[in-house]
Amino acid sequence: MTILNYYMRISNLLYLAASLQCLRREGNQLAASIYERIGERIASSKIEGTVWQEGAGILLSCITFRDYMEICLYDPNYGYYRSGSVRVGKSGDFYTSSAIGSVMGEKVALCMREWIDRFDGGADAAEWAAGTGRLSEQILSSWEGSSWPGLRDMAYAIVDNHPEHLATARQSIETSRFTPFITLLSEEEASQESWRRHKAIVMVANELLDAFPVHLIERNQGELWEIGVALRADEQHQLQEVRIPLRNAEIIHYLQTNKMKLREGQRIEVNLDAASWLHRISNLIEAGALILIDYGHETDELLGAHRHCGTLMCYSGHVAHDNPYIRPGKQDITAHVNFSAIRSCAESAGFVQAYYATQKQFLIDYGVLSDLHNHGSTDPFSERARRNRSIRQLLLSDGMSETFKVLILTKGASPVLTQ
Repeated sequence: MTILNYYMRISNLLYLAASLQCLRREGNQLAASIYERIGERIASSKIEGTVWQEGAGILLSCITFRDYMEICLYDPNYGYYRSGSVRVGKSGDFYTSSAIGSVMGEKVALCMREWIDRFDGGADAAEWAAGTGRLSEQILSSWEGSSWPGLRDMAYAIVDNHPEHLATARQSIETSRFTPFITLLSEEEASQESWRRHKAIVMVANELLDAFPVHLIERNQGELWEIGVALRADEQHQLQEVRIPLRNAEIIHYLQTNKMKLREGQRIEVNLDAASWLHRISNLIEAGALILIDYGHETDELLGAHRHCGTLMCYSGHVAHDNPYIRPGKQDITAHVNFSAIRSCAESAGFVQAYYATQKQFLIDYGVLSDLHNHGSTDPFSERARRNRSIRQLLLSDGMSETFKVLILTKGASPVLTQ
């Protein structure tokens, strides 16, 4: 470390301390705490990145954007998905497809039942990263309404790491007849397998992959750089981006394997954590099926000129924007899923692709069009009218039905479903 960089680091820490005192005076203890956590990580980091000021490059201590995003979302005490109030629904920051009536849950239930029935010895089921458990509630209600005998000897796990989400899910099922075989677990607890009754498991994960922290990669002046996050030593006490020479072997391998060549100035997201998660889940699913529902595209689409700045987005109070450096720990940060890369990672983890389609096609394949009904009621809030609106919204709304994809991966079962 040069003398200049040493004093820059000391200056950054002094400014951080001043910012924390200001935040505490304003009574914002959570904001102060997460900024402190970020500052500590930057101060202890051995990584240095370059920022250009007045035509000169200055090296600053930094962390990768991936590590910054992980703190913002998953810090045990202050992270967005680990603290605070419920994040999903009207009072939260975003909706999922399970909030649009019960149609999506019913079709996922039909799909899961189809796969569970393929295992003659029976199978357990789970929703991973279940949030408040709304989708699981719809799945279980659908199974109950069909008097499906597969319910008799099944363990069903609702898995999430957010305490308030699990508390909300617990409240919603307390009066349910399913309570004896429903288990609410953290991800660590779910990985222990002690809750299971069968060898096989059919699991659904709705909008999980997009929530993993991502590396940001940019091509600048013909070179590939990883984006880092450093402290900005000025009166604003803000975070700033820096460029780190790309030397991460896993990222380089990811780019080469998926044939990702960036244009000058182009930025993309690299989701290595999704690959790690698939390998962990593969160890849990010795036999069964994994149903992934998420928004994203194939590699070619994500590298298109219209996505020159990548797909990273933030959500707060149902408002979308592209600045991940404001309100850390209090907003969602997400990026589109690269399904080409996910498919490749899944195969290396021992899965076989059984089905892949847009959400729209998935709903059609599982009979949603037959659920549309003519009705003579003039009441726009009648049950049939609401259901018809839900179906139309899922199929047509803002093109999201094409952006969302459904990928089914299997182990130990014949993958007869294909798209």
